[in-house]
Amino acid sequence: MTNRRLSALDASFLYTEESTLPMHVGSVMIFEPPKEGFTYDQLVALISERIADLPRYRQRIRYVPGRLADPVWVDDQTFDLSYHVRRSALPAPGGDAQLEEFVARITSRALDRDRPLWEVYLVEGLQRGRFAIVTKAHQSMVDGINAVDIAHLLVDADAAEQIRANSPWRPQGEPSDLRLVVDAVADAVRSPGHAVEHLRHGLRDVSEAGQRVLSLAGGLAATLARVGARPAPTSPLNATIGRARRWVLVSTDLADYRTVRSRLARGRYVEDVTIHDVVLATITGALRTWMQMRGEPVTATTTVRAMVPISVYDESGEHFSGARMTAAFVDLPVGEPNPSMRLHQIAFAMRQQMETDRAVDAASLASLGGFAPPTLHSLGARAGGAMTRRLSNLVITNVPGPQQALYAGGAKMLATYPVMPLGRGQALAIGLTSYDGGVYFGLNGDRDAMADLDGLAHALEESLSELLQSHRSSGGRKKGSS
Repeated sequence: MTNRRLSALDASFLYTEESTLPMHVGSVMIFEPPKEGFTYDQLVALISERIADLPRYRQRIRYVPGRLADPVWVDDQTFDLSYHVRRSALPAPGGDAQLEEFVARITSRALDRDRPLWEVYLVEGLQRGRFAIVTKAHQSMVDGINAVDIAHLLVDADAAEQIRANSPWRPQGEPSDLRLVVDAVADAVRSPGHAVEHLRHGLRDVSEAGQRVLSLAGGLAATLARVGARPAPTSPLNATIGRARRWVLVSTDLADYRTVRSRLARGRYVEDVTIHDVVLATITGALRTWMQMRGEPVTATTTVRAMVPISVYDESGEHFSGARMTAAFVDLPVGEPNPSMRLHQIAFAMRQQMETDRAVDAASLASLGGFAPPTLHSLGARAGGAMTRRLSNLVITNVPGPQQALYAGGAKMLATYPVMPLGRGQALAIGLTSYDGGVYFGLNGDRDAMADLDGLAHALEESLSELLQSHRSSGGRKKGSS
């Protein structure tokens, strides 16, 4: 694992990162501490144990002189766990607004490339004695094979599991510049075409790097062919973005989405509608309301194109490792005033997208080892990062998680919210995770372009209520947020 070269896809997230486009994915997990409490030292010990068998979390990026090849991962000779695991506290009253502002601030900060590309924050001072764990991991790091997201590792189903001591870690020696050049030349002999590309373009031709991403992202090129690479419609979601962010959480009940689908089950289309379709219909209704609140023109033909990463099985159709994603492009019918009709149109569009790729069912995703949603959100962000803004207006990742409680060092996880990165020229990214009876949205937006992000959050709740009412069902109590 030591000195492993980054793939072209991994390296592309380093090449295309800018001050206004940090390429990391995050998560916000809310916990109820056990009776004996939960301390920063416990979190450090827990993380030390969980990353013991994953060298990537103690490795940093090392560039090859002359850019003769993609960078390599090398052991961090001065690895300091306390640098990566940090402690903070919210100002009073410690509610959603204070947590959202904290997440927005740290989301906008790029990770230090001279160190391993991840951070974890223990956030104390939440209302009712709770605490949060906020994570950040670079997209070049989490590939689902050599490394999973740090949040994936922190929680499990055992409330009483004891943290075990680890053997001392000793970094392997870092290669010299000469060694890096020699290895690059050796790789060039094995793959001369790749070497020529580096010598010709270096890091200047970002579009060329993007083309390499598309060729390696497993199914993305085929998806582009299916949609005919049509440009995305003009949308207020596309804007020049800055460094600052807004982040808003929304908590809803999974039972409400199931109710909408079960009511639909009495009709002729039940076999063609999924919970995922209901989620997309909820987002579509919210975008419709949000655009109307802004005074944007909304006609019968108005759409917003979403790039929706979908987890798929391998070529045999029998196995799913968690590392293969494909991209579905869905034109969300925000111009359709009838919520039931919006749902049917979305379900039909998703069926068309999935004709050539067998999507992994929610039960399979929820049963993956560990807490897989953070890693799958990271892979979805990687898929979204391979696309240009002209093909979609925003990225939406939806990952089903386990429907039983999980724990970190004896602390029960109450809720979990994704923090998805923005794409170039895209002012909004939406991630959501279902967990233990709830569906938890994380809305990440540019601070200036999405000054009304709270309005979109409220519109999500209203849109779900509208779907429930349209199917003659009363809504349940909204699951408690942080």
